[in-house]
Amino acid sequence: MPDPSTPAGAADPVSPSLPLPMPCQRHALPRGDGSLALLEDGAGPPLLLVHSVNAAASSYEVKPIFEALRARRRVFALDLPGFGLSSRGPDIYTVERYVEAILTAVRAVQAMSDGRPVAALALSLSSEFLARAALQQPDLFAGLALVTPTGFEAGAQHRRGGMPEARPRTALEKALTAPLWRSGLFGLLVSRPSMRFFLRRTFGGPPDPGLVDYAWQSAHQPGAAFAAFAFASGKLFSPDIRDVYEALELPVWLAHGTRGSFSDFSEAGWTMGKPNWEISAFDTGAFPHFQAPAAFLSRLERFLDALPGDTRQAPATATRAAPHLRIVAGGGEQA
Repeated sequence: MPDPSTPAGAADPVSPSLPLPMPCQRHALPRGDGSLALLEDGAGPPLLLVHSVNAAASSYEVKPIFEALRARRRVFALDLPGFGLSSRGPDIYTVERYVEAILTAVRAVQAMSDGRPVAALALSLSSEFLARAALQQPDLFAGLALVTPTGFEAGAQHRRGGMPEARPRTALEKALTAPLWRSGLFGLLVSRPSMRFFLRRTFGGPPDPGLVDYAWQSAHQPGAAFAAFAFASGKLFSPDIRDVYEALELPVWLAHGTRGSFSDFSEAGWTMGKPNWEISAFDTGAFPHFQAPAAFLSRLERFLDALPGDTRQAPATATRAAPHLRIVAGGGEQA
């Protein structure tokens, strides 16, 4: 159902420039294919947060964690390529690109944190990217928190063997992004009724109103359709993710809800034989940090506090800005 505020047949409605999802400092990490937005606040051991991947994803999805932990940690939130305050457009969106974006952000965080390993948390499909990044560069990470990660549902045991292909564009992706119908199709996908429907499935009940509003704004920025349709094509799911997860040697905390459309973790039993893995289930939907914040944050902090080398106090010599970062005031235009 289209958004009632958009006239029939109109082009993509464009929201005003996207504001910051929460009060914080914004950095721009330059890349050859645009820039990445890295949000920061707080002091203490570094923690990187990565939102999920969907038609309207952004760092607002990790806002409750960011705001709660910045009193005790130096918290960073990354907007992945094509989402939030990062560059968007008709670029090539692949698993490899998202893994490299996370590694770019982790290196920047480490440079601003006296070189200490970084604890990182990711939501949903981004957990696959984070796990692969940590497998490639384990020395950069202190530990991983995976919230409602993909790759543990029924049938996931078959997701083995071989790296995902770095496919520039699938036939489905090319069809979805064709100018002839891209605008109208994406407009239907990201209308307010559609978003409320999807988020209700995610939450297993009424979604957070602030998240709905910000998701709508984020999805109505110029170029928002391209990364969203790369996700819709299915090519961002790694065919070998079970192998990747099993190969991790870092401490891993898996958190998930038991309600809603993303509560199938029937293939997570193998983690019980791995001493570096812990699992917590919450009586919530896929975003327990919104729905049961006290319980979720208590468990998350216990995991973070137990990581090797974790301390509450930031080193006195910690660098406050890496030389390759550009600080951007406010939300502003897309970089």
